[in-house]
Amino acid sequence: MSETPVKQQSTTAFYGQAVASFAVAMAATAIGIFRLNADAWVRGFLAIAVLYLVTSAFTLAKVIRDRQEAGQIVSRVEQARVEKLLAEHDPFQKL
Repeated sequence: MSETPVKQQSTTAFYGQAVASFAVAMAATAIGIFRLNADAWVRGFLAIAVLYLVTSAFTLAKVIRDRQEAGQIVSRVEQARVEKLLAEHDPFQKL
């Protein structure tokens, strides 16, 4: 009667690729800032800006994921209510 959605889970390869990609991007950025021909305070400012950008991106991704999961929960509750009403309804019962 009710269809339970299949749990979506990333593969190990996808997870590994995402971690490796993040590590390479952070390392390349750190090397670029370190090798930049500028004063130390400029390099420090850029390093702090990159860290702030990364934390903001993680927060945004979490907020988007949480909102999507909350929407799925609301849909499941509404679907359960409809199924309960349909199961309890007797079309041949006199009003």
